[in-house]
Amino acid sequence: KQWYQRRVAITAGKMGRFNPAVQEKLAAQAEENKEKASKMNVGDRCETRTPNQPTRRGEVMFVGQTEFKDGYWVGIKFDDPVGKHDGIVQGKRYFKCPDKFGAFVQPRHCEIGDFPAEVDFSDDEI
Repeated sequence: KQWYQRRVAITAGKMGRFNPAVQEKLAAQAEENKEKASKMNVGDRCETRTPNQPTRRGEVMFVGQTEFKDGYWVGIKFDDPVGKHDGIVQGKRYFKCPDKFGAFVQPRHCEIGDFPAEVDFSDDEI
């Protein structure tokens, strides 16, 4: 009995996705994604701010639900080859772009606006 009580105390905060607080957070994120996705259109310019990734710019190529993951997603054609694919995920084409220019991000990590393509001047002579 004492072992069981200790085990319950240790695992009480470690329920992962089954923890009610985590479920509430995930539900709020899903609602935020749905709301932001409803305001995005194919052809919009965007900037992505995904955690632990550099900021990237591109064009919205897809907005909606996918077969590879639940929820709403934004398919982006990046200005530079910093993506993961060419618009095909698990054998299904969601949009077309050159290889390594496409990626999907959650709408909450994507900001729509007037984001011109960044120009790299690092190779210019002085």
